[in-house]
Amino acid sequence: MAGGTQLTVGVSVIATVKNESGSIARLLESLSTQTRLPDEVVIVDGGSADDTLSQLQAWKNSGRLPLRVLVEPGCNISRGRNLAIAAAQGPIIASTDAGVRLDPSWLANLVQPFLSKGLSNPAPIVACGFFAPEATTVFEIAMAATVLPDLADVNPAKFLPSSRSVAFLKSAWEAVGGYPEWLDYCEDLIFDFRLRARGYPFIFVPHAVAYFRPRSNLRAFFTQYYRYARGDGKADLWRKRHAVRYATYLIALPLLLWLAIRQNPLWAIPLALGAAIMFWTPYKRLWRMVRSLPILDKCKAICLVPIIRVTGDIAKMLGYPVGIYWRWQHRHELPRWRD
Repeated sequence: MAGGTQLTVGVSVIATVKNESGSIARLLESLSTQTRLPDEVVIVDGGSADDTLSQLQAWKNSGRLPLRVLVEPGCNISRGRNLAIAAAQGPIIASTDAGVRLDPSWLANLVQPFLSKGLSNPAPIVACGFFAPEATTVFEIAMAATVLPDLADVNPAKFLPSSRSVAFLKSAWEAVGGYPEWLDYCEDLIFDFRLRARGYPFIFVPHAVAYFRPRSNLRAFFTQYYRYARGDGKADLWRKRHAVRYATYLIALPLLLWLAIRQNPLWAIPLALGAAIMFWTPYKRLWRMVRSLPILDKCKAICLVPIIRVTGDIAKMLGYPVGIYWRWQHRHELPRWRD
């Protein structure tokens, strides 16, 4: 309250967190220094066992952000986002994630497409922000080059935003039934698909950037991509992509190796061409990222790219059938999300 008049909330920033003791301050600091400050910030804590919640309470008490904190132990990301959005007062929802640092103009850029008619009548669109790696080690640099798109790689007409950098109307969230709480991964893709199916225009906003650190080691990366692929299986996503991957590793690669070794060495040519196609884009990105590194670090990064790529593909091939099996087990209770 200010002078007896209730504050008008136009833009609500929402996020979910759990055990983000080492990164929550970075997110909150970047929110507090936005060129266009949020009218409110609603964060749901999913039951942190570290001091994430105490840090959130300290920020709330400091008054540096219009912060509201909800606690829902055991909720998944979808449930946490739905709770935060349900509690939010603004007509425009800007979603981000723990573990990111937001560019100072992130929110200003992200909400600008809504404001053609002012905050009182925001445009019914989905603003698709971008995300970029903030790599600090050779492994993180190699991983970013291998699996994360550059801005130049993005086709704005087909880009599906991550919920670490996206904005939409609260009414749109209500219209599609919110985030799918039956999914633990890939939930933001299902949300995107349902918004697009409802006819909301997707507007790419490349300068609304959320920076995040890639996974810092191979084991963490494997777990991440295993879970992503398991989510694909649960949601019945990307059948053709996964089929191509299985065909490549389980049929084409063994066959070409056998032909090159047992029949004719010239069969190594299609193998080499396939590898060149597979690694061209990662190495193109890597070259831009390692120019200033010492030669030894350049060599390490070059060697890591194929290791990371193959590890990710193996993780996906193991995770996807687990998700498919889970979907078959729950086939009678899952919603028909494409309807």
